[in-house]
Amino acid sequence: MSFAHLNLHTEFSLSDSLVRVKPLFKYLKEQGANAVALTDLGNAFALIKFYKAALNAGIKPILGADCYLKINGVKKSNKNNNPHKDANKTDLISRVTLLAQNQTGYKNLCTLLSKGYREGQDRGIPQLSLEWLCEYNAGLIIIFSQESHLGDALTHNNEDQFDYHLEQLNIFKDRLYIGISRIGRNNEETYIQNAVRLCYPRKLPIVALNDVRFIHKDDFEAHEVRVCISTGFVLSDHKRPKVFTAEQYLKSPQAMSALFADLPAAIENSTQIAMRCNVTLSLDKPCLPDFPVPEGLSMAQYFKKCAADGLQWRFAELEKSSANADYKAVNKDEYIARLNIELDVIINMGFPGYFFIVADFIQWAKDNDIPVGPGRGSGAGSLVAWALKITDLDPIPYDLLFERFLNPERVSMPDFDIDFCMEGRDRVIEYVAKHYGREAVSQIATHGTMAAKAVVRDVGRALGYPYGMVDRIAKMIPFELGMTLSKALIDSPDLKQAYKQDEEITTLIDFGLQLEGLTKSVGRHAGGVVISPTLLTDFSPLYCEEGSNALVTQFDKDDVEAAGLVKFDFLGLRTLTIIHWALQHIEKTHAKKIDILSIPLNDKPSFDLLKRCETTAVFQLESRGMKDLISKLQPDTFEDIIALVALFRPGPLESGMVDDFINRKHGRADVAYPFPELEDILKPTYGVIVYQEQVMQISQVIGNYTLGGADLLRRAMGKKKAEEMADQRMLFMQGAEKLNFDTQKAGDLFDLMEKFAGYGFNKSHSAAYALISYQTAYLKSNYPTEFMAAVLSSDMDKTEKVVIFVEECREMKLSLLSPSINHSLYAFSVNNIDQIVYGLGALKGVGEAAITNTLLEREANGDFKDLFDLCARVDLSKMNKKVLETLIRAGALDIFCEALNDINIVNNQELNLQTRCQHRANLMLTMPEAIKVAEQFGKDKSKGQFDLFGMSLASEAPTPKSLHNALSWTEQDLLDAEKETLGYYFTAHPLDRFKSELKQIVTHTFADINELAPPAYRVKRTQEPPVLVAGLVMGVRTKISQKGNKMILVDLDDKRARQEIMLNDEHLKYLETPLAVDQVLIIKGSLGWNDFSNSMRINVNEIMSIDQMRAFSAKWLLIEIESDKFNQELSNKLISLLGNYSSASGVKLRLRYHKHKPDLQSSIEAAFPETLCFKACQELLDQLKLLLNGQARFSFRGAGFND
Repeated sequence: MSFAHLNLHTEFSLSDSLVRVKPLFKYLKEQGANAVALTDLGNAFALIKFYKAALNAGIKPILGADCYLKINGVKKSNKNNNPHKDANKTDLISRVTLLAQNQTGYKNLCTLLSKGYREGQDRGIPQLSLEWLCEYNAGLIIIFSQESHLGDALTHNNEDQFDYHLEQLNIFKDRLYIGISRIGRNNEETYIQNAVRLCYPRKLPIVALNDVRFIHKDDFEAHEVRVCISTGFVLSDHKRPKVFTAEQYLKSPQAMSALFADLPAAIENSTQIAMRCNVTLSLDKPCLPDFPVPEGLSMAQYFKKCAADGLQWRFAELEKSSANADYKAVNKDEYIARLNIELDVIINMGFPGYFFIVADFIQWAKDNDIPVGPGRGSGAGSLVAWALKITDLDPIPYDLLFERFLNPERVSMPDFDIDFCMEGRDRVIEYVAKHYGREAVSQIATHGTMAAKAVVRDVGRALGYPYGMVDRIAKMIPFELGMTLSKALIDSPDLKQAYKQDEEITTLIDFGLQLEGLTKSVGRHAGGVVISPTLLTDFSPLYCEEGSNALVTQFDKDDVEAAGLVKFDFLGLRTLTIIHWALQHIEKTHAKKIDILSIPLNDKPSFDLLKRCETTAVFQLESRGMKDLISKLQPDTFEDIIALVALFRPGPLESGMVDDFINRKHGRADVAYPFPELEDILKPTYGVIVYQEQVMQISQVIGNYTLGGADLLRRAMGKKKAEEMADQRMLFMQGAEKLNFDTQKAGDLFDLMEKFAGYGFNKSHSAAYALISYQTAYLKSNYPTEFMAAVLSSDMDKTEKVVIFVEECREMKLSLLSPSINHSLYAFSVNNIDQIVYGLGALKGVGEAAITNTLLEREANGDFKDLFDLCARVDLSKMNKKVLETLIRAGALDIFCEALNDINIVNNQELNLQTRCQHRANLMLTMPEAIKVAEQFGKDKSKGQFDLFGMSLASEAPTPKSLHNALSWTEQDLLDAEKETLGYYFTAHPLDRFKSELKQIVTHTFADINELAPPAYRVKRTQEPPVLVAGLVMGVRTKISQKGNKMILVDLDDKRARQEIMLNDEHLKYLETPLAVDQVLIIKGSLGWNDFSNSMRINVNEIMSIDQMRAFSAKWLLIEIESDKFNQELSNKLISLLGNYSSASGVKLRLRYHKHKPDLQSSIEAAFPETLCFKACQELLDQLKLLLNGQARFSFRGAGFND
């Protein structure tokens, strides 16, 4: 060994390195290096990757880390100070390099790195104390360089301080080195000269370092950009700290030897240290914690007993369950035989403990009312798992294979992915941590990288480029999974052109290309948990965020398993929460408890709902594409739902196998089997190979494979390696020949299997998730109110989701009550007359604390009487002005309006709306006074003011006051307020404002069109029947047709139904305002039959806004004047208002008086002669309705008020 780099940061230092692990060893090999150290800053995130890559390259890995060391009570050196005498000492942060000399040193390194994060973080930076370092020094070599406190003393030639610090480190003895480097730092040579002068007499060895941060010298500028991204500085800022130099690249051993030719011992010592460091990691050997078994029984005996007992319990459940009437006559011998086969495999592979651990925390969850999924992934194929209640789907009726989960011919860890209710998942993890010890349980780290768009934005900030420019470039990068800058430069013509033509953009992208993919952050795996048989730090150092006790391993999921820890997946599935809440609602409203695992799997209403494609909120079946597939497939058995989950993927959809499946199901194509012997295997899928398990079974029946061997074939087909497939083909053909099958047909079958294996899906996973899909469909069809209340509660914080589900409630004709401060809970609930009550937690801008406080007060002291009572009784620090405004705008305080108790007002939509507009305006105007009164009341009460007789002067509540009379909101004001707080219009539909006008011009509603039967014969486009419709824009999306034409697909709602129309850019040219959601459109066109959707479509000729429609077609402005309210003041206001909208062209005025008032009538008529016209705009109508209480509209027909 000539030289070994002992200080090298990889990209996993997160802030100051460009070194990627795999390329590093390529260059080290080219340089002839024999050893290299990993010394990332404060962590070991890359340790396993580094170790494996080093061994693969034939280079010795040295495992270590750079750490910040906090030295208490030290003053920075100067030549004259004395550390023993200076009374004004401060803490000093020193940087040291630790290298693991042996296994003890490796464990101590892991312990120190963990303590740094758990106990020593300062503003996110882990720090070690000198006490910890000394306590865990065994097996560690320590190097102090110029950046350390020892280096500071040497730089300032302070011998006393140097000796003082050395004395504190005596415990390291011959494991302490002084590091020197020549990379162009300030005072570098002074430091080296003093180090040589002071170290040799003290027999302190010095060692050469290069503090490597990048591989090539010309990477320095990109490295500086990365540092600026991390520190927040701009590259051109002259004041930014510049702590790195262009010399910190990966120099060759020869270059380092030449650099330190005057100090050869420093080079030799790097080799000596490399020889002293010998850590061997035991990889890929899983270590499970011990699971206690009863005395007198071995683990295997107890495992067999528990599985056998569990199977007998399952038999008893099957016999009494109406849901599984088909299984009452199960062949118990078949089950017992399968159980014994699985038990032998599990025991021989040494995995009973794994099954016991999983079964234990799942049973704890069930015992503590935390819903658990029926299964997920290939684990659902295990009968032992079903017997132990790990899964809840019987694998035998659905031909789910154990070998797909655990293959006796390929030893690998079992991997149960377990779904828990989102609300209870953390409780299960907490149970595991308590049960096995907090020092033995943690979650797993993930390492975030700089993706294409993000790296462009980061680099742009570091270069100081304008935000608008950087944003424009980032948006040129296609939004696509796995997109890279290199690919974007090919796929995006705009980006390619900008890159070539603009020098600044070239610089931006070039730096982005150098930094893209580098590790940038550390996070927590969504569901991965490891359980260690001993201390976690025996396997991996730990990480946690500052101020948090949530531990994660520093290794990611692959590395932590390589280190020997076994991963358990605790996944949160919101659908389980929905099912749980729905069952609670059902128990409350129907007084019955439903076992969701015992529902019948042939429920007709459930399949009818599926066939109607009413699958919004039905697990896995709610997307637009899935609904299209359901409409074609028309599922009528549970097996069909399993197939749906498996088929709805790009591969099957694009290959034609889905069409083949559907045509065979509906008798439009023959169901054929390659061999009669395969009928039992392929019959559930109509002869189409859909599942991986079918590939395995076919290989067993025709190719004479064992199921374990068939699983290896399945894997080989998935990898598509030509050499491996050739070997498998030969084995398959030999097996077919041995079983006397036609070899020509067997060869064709192998080709067919190979083709569909790429599309085949894991049936175990499909079946388990199909069960959840069916459960949600069952609840939606049989208990719609309870189910939808649960669905709405599940996504309350996502307004866009709430809007979709509210619309679904309307489609389902469910009654949804508006939010109410006296009736609503935090979540959506169901009352005793089958109505959904809006949840206050769904209001935008209302915090949980304010709602919780209010609900507790209501529960303790009854309903709130009015606004003043509400303000007096709640905590106004939580229920502040902003929250109260939101409640008013959302209608949650409409309960205080006595007029809304009048049935005549409630049932009259116009009066109802007007009343709410006035009430909410009054509430908003009065609210400041109500808050002020409540605050004063609170102060008086807290002061405890008493009269002469000792009675409190503060009453129990402030005296009720009337609301101030405010200028009423307009209908649009109310709708806008609801849209802002609820996410949609609740009290009324925007089209209601135009109801009287639309009634005159609209030829069809969308419901009318949807119900039209197909025409008896087809006509030319020009002869299609004309149509004029109106609708509110609910959504807009663009799509490119197969011919490359842009299509604009617009979802319209006319209150009765929805319709999708297709527009192009030509249509939009004539629209006076840009197309947007919540806009009212008038559509002129014709009706034509759509063979693809099997429904009537609207072929659009022209689109316009409501005001455009008025301008083109309205003839009269009709105003009705109530005589009892009509006086001179109102007459003058009307004349003034109309005068503002007079026009040379437009609509003519027609007045109607309910009682004769000659003077007032003549004054109006004199002001507006018959020849005068007015603008037909919404603004005029709104002003007239405010002035005249709603008695004004436009007419598209005659001047009669009854038109």
